[in-house]
Amino acid sequence: MEKNIFTFGVDVGSSIIKAVLMSYSDNPFIIDKETEKIRKRNPGMVADQLIDQVLERNNIKYSDITYLATTGEGEMLQRKRGHFYSMTTHAKGGVFLNPGSLTVVDMGALYVRAIKINELGRVLDYKMTGQCASGSGQFIENISRYLGLAIEDVGATSLKSVTPETPSGICSVLAETDVINMVSRGISTPDIIKGIHLSIANKVVKLLSSLKATSPVALTGGMAMNIGMIQAVEELIQESKLNLEIRANADSIYAGAIGAALWGGFRHFKLTS
Repeated sequence: MEKNIFTFGVDVGSSIIKAVLMSYSDNPFIIDKETEKIRKRNPGMVADQLIDQVLERNNIKYSDITYLATTGEGEMLQRKRGHFYSMTTHAKGGVFLNPGSLTVVDMGALYVRAIKINELGRVLDYKMTGQCASGSGQFIENISRYLGLAIEDVGATSLKSVTPETPSGICSVLAETDVINMVSRGISTPDIIKGIHLSIANKVVKLLSSLKATSPVALTGGMAMNIGMIQAVEELIQESKLNLEIRANADSIYAGAIGAALWGGFRHFKLTS
């Protein structure tokens, strides 16, 4: 394989763009990574700025990049060489971050998706929640904002819960109404947050059961960096007696971008061989 091959993965989400610069070889590794909130700006422009920022920081020119791949909503990026479906990128990125995993759960802003994979990170089967469901990262962000809680503090706050109270899991509108009622009844913020985590974790466990998931299970996406969410999933996994090992990496939010960079390198060598 050629030496000094650089691949770049960009995952354009609903609110955050993730970018990863990788050295692609038989033993690929991450050179640099960065995230940027979109904040009502043009996603394509934000992504382009993020790409330039990472390249400049590492003294690498765009022309030095062998393959720039996108995933998520990244099809609008003009400088991409290819675009990959987010399920395949999260599967690949999940295995990279958690070697040996045979199931990946993409816990994104809009939905949760359980993906059964082989040892190479190829998708074998999947199950997912509906996009309007209350089991998503966006729902947690909305509720934390209503409660006056910084999103970075949500996980630690959840761990302080004594008597969690779960909202309705039917849809986000009803669940948000439940939370408003909880506040008016004096339910503590930790108990509300833990209840929301348990509600989403219950959806995760149902997906894993329906998928007949194989252990170990890697969590990816922004919610996979939330210690309260990880705890809730582990608690319900234990209660359900599914006997699944849960894994979560500190770089879980970058799984899609990592997978795009890896598939980009694979496609490059496939096309040139």
